Amino acid sequence: MRAVDDLLRATARAEARHFWFRGFRWFVTPLVRRALVHRSQALILDCGCGTGANLDLLAKYGTAYGFDLSPLGLYTARQFGRRRLARASVAAAPFASGAFDLVTSFDVLYSLPDADETAALAEMFRLTRPGGYVLVNVAAMDMLRGNHSILSREVRRYTRAGLASRLTAAGFTVERITYTNLLLFFPLLARRTLERRRGLADEPSATATELAVPPAPINGAMSAALFLESLWVRWFASPFGSSLLCLARKPESPNV
Repeated sequence: MRAVDDLLRATARAEARHFWFRGFRWFVTPLVRRALVHRSQALILDCGCGTGANLDLLAKYGTAYGFDLSPLGLYTARQFGRRRLARASVAAAPFASGAFDLVTSFDVLYSLPDADETAALAEMFRLTRPGGYVLVNVAAMDMLRGNHSILSREVRRYTRAGLASRLTAAGFTVERITYTNLLLFFPLLARRTLERRRGLADEPSATATELAVPPAPINGAMSAALFLESLWVRWFASPFGSSLLCLARKPESPNV
């Protein structure tokens, strides 16, 4: 748990300014809007909310709740004034079945052992109302394993087909799935290939380097690249990238 707490501390420092988090919010926002376009008083649940930063985004579109297993993550969230939080596992959430219009899981599933991942997806299905949506973001492509994989304790990285099949097996219908961070792919591939050849860093070193905000000119250029990509991804699916983003729907009939 200590390593997870170190990750949460570093994440809290980076979330507002780091280009990756900016890009993530630009990629996610159109899909949140799509899921909730006809819901004037939407209920939203973020599974594994960490420091709760994504609740700020989700709360623009409805009433957002979150839960996480880390006491430090929840404490940090409350320090930022975030409420409607609970301490729980993604495999056993303390909320009513079918209560939420949108259930999200951002960069959580890839750190779970297979049995826990299956249980988490089943729990997300239970929590989503018939006709509601889940929105999932995960790490993609095994060739991009590197120091960040140590930091985030990756169990796996996903392909498009692999993520879609897991969501389908849980009962969802995939409506939109795309890789993201396409414009950063080749520099990232070169860097992470070199990291693997040198030997992956230990957790303290990975925390210090992977979540450090780059100098302003670099951070600004990377942010601009991801913003432009986010406009393109609204209409087209990227063929590769470092993350996978998927919007899936629970059938209207719970018996389907």
